[in-house]
Amino acid sequence: MIYPIYMYGNSILKKKALVINKDEIDINKLSKDMFETMKLADGIGLAAPQIGKPFRVFVVDGTTLNDPNMSGFKKVFVNPKVLNEEGDLWEFEEGCLSIPLIKERIKRKSILEIEYFDENWKHHKEVFDGMKARIIQHEYDHIEGVLFTDYLTSFKKRLIKNKLLRISKGLVDVDYKIFPTKKQ
Repeated sequence: MIYPIYMYGNSILKKKALVINKDEIDINKLSKDMFETMKLADGIGLAAPQIGKPFRVFVVDGTTLNDPNMSGFKKVFVNPKVLNEEGDLWEFEEGCLSIPLIKERIKRKSILEIEYFDENWKHHKEVFDGMKARIIQHEYDHIEGVLFTDYLTSFKKRLIKNKLLRISKGLVDVDYKIFPTKKQ
C-alpha cells in the first residue's frame, strides 16, 4: 500500500514516536508498505511518522545509490536506540521527503552505534559509518520529532521560511502523494 507522505508543518512530525510491542502491529506489512512508498518517492529512508504512523519504526535503502559501500544496505529499524555517536563532524547536503525541494548542508558525527529490532523482531547492535550512519541519523531524528531544518541557523531558517510555508500548505509539485499540514 502506498501512503501519502506527511509534509512539513504537520504536528506528527514534531512528536516523539511511540515504542511498540511485538505483535502490536504487523511490522512486516508496515515495513513493506514503507519501502513501497519510499521507492515511489525516490527516497532512501522513511520513518513511520512521515506516513502518519506514530511508531518508532523506520526503513532505509541505500542500494539505489551508485556507491559500492551501500551494497546490501536495506534495513528495517524497530524501536531503535542510539547508543553512541562519535568521529568527526562532517557536513553533507540533506533533503527530506517531508520537506521536498529544499536541501541544506547539515553536520553530523561520522560513526553511529545503534541497537534495534528488525522486521522479524531479531535484535541487532551494530556500528555504521559514513553515509550509512548519516541516513540512519536522519531517520532516527524523525522518530524523535526532529527535522533536518531544526539544525539550521535562524538566518538560514528565515531564508527558506516562505518555501516551508508553501510546503506546509501542500503547494509543492512532487511525483508522490502528499498529506499537507493538518494542525492538531
